[in-house]
Amino acid sequence: MKATTKRLLAALLCGAMALGMTACGGSGDKDAAADTGAGDTAADAGDDAAAADAVTINVGYENAVTEPAAKACEKWKELVEEKSGGSIKLELFPNSTLGKKNDLIDQMLMGENVITVADGAFLADYGVKDFGFFYAPYAFESWDELWKVLDSDWYADLCDQLASTGGLRVLSSNWIYGARDILSIKPVHTPADLAGLKMRVSSNDLSTTSFEDLGATAVGMDMGDVYQAMSGGTIDAVENPITSLYNRSFQEVAKYLCKNEHILATSMWICGETFFSTLTEEQQQILMECADEAGLMNNDLYDEATAEAEQGMIDAGVTVYELTEEDKAAWVEAAQKFFEGATEAMGWTEGLYDTVKAIAAA
Repeated sequence: MKATTKRLLAALLCGAMALGMTACGGSGDKDAAADTGAGDTAADAGDDAAAADAVTINVGYENAVTEPAAKACEKWKELVEEKSGGSIKLELFPNSTLGKKNDLIDQMLMGENVITVADGAFLADYGVKDFGFFYAPYAFESWDELWKVLDSDWYADLCDQLASTGGLRVLSSNWIYGARDILSIKPVHTPADLAGLKMRVSSNDLSTTSFEDLGATAVGMDMGDVYQAMSGGTIDAVENPITSLYNRSFQEVAKYLCKNEHILATSMWICGETFFSTLTEEQQQILMECADEAGLMNNDLYDEATAEAEQGMIDAGVTVYELTEEDKAAWVEAAQKFFEGATEAMGWTEGLYDTVKAIAAA
């Protein structure tokens, strides 16, 4: 059974036990409380004490409130506060209103009650280089492969390494961010079409190296600068999930979408290990189980949002290209150049590729 499924079943069992205990309370106790009025007073006092002792956690993320991830965060908040009996409260800060990711992580490392969202390429910079594997091109051929790896003992150990060496605790990894595709000003079907193409990538060594190995001229750039850069000819293409590309209106300045799905990306929600260790085991479990449960909601919403975004692109005049089997094989083969040098260039553990592929194929 998958680890995420186990955590969800455990959470539901805890909820059922709590309801059972409530339903089985003796009627004699209720009558006594009603006779004296002490029951209501004690309950009020208990509620006040719980509110005073509640742990408030600030959750900051870049997504707008209309996006699937933001809607799922609302669900996460609801689940946590309900299942913790009010002992944990989540304060949500969409649209980067709590601050940029780097600033939030600095706060985490100082012990602040903060949660934010990251990815494998980002977490690789915090002491565990092997996290970068999750942002390598064609690391996984399907979502099923990725879920196997994320639910494995190997991944659990990787998260523990990040907590002990990087001071960051991964709370949940099952939130789909999306399959990353290429939107460009000229048609792209195979890696050969990337020759001479100036491609916007995330500003990290992994993204730059992997796309250069695929054949593009990689340009590290903030997403907020892409629209102007592409309309002005500074770059020719950008890669991201369809929803992200569409929500930023890039279809207005680029008319060719190649659905090559070079990365199957999930979001990894993190907090500081110092803060995490101050929670009780029950609170830790609730926080993580509810995050996984909300992640399932995110994934359901994401499927619908992706379909709507793709149709919106088509309506805007974008030509959408689906890879043939021959095309896909060419992309996967081109990605091998990156993997051949990744152990040394990315600082990965020796044999990492074979280890992860064996888990994915199990």
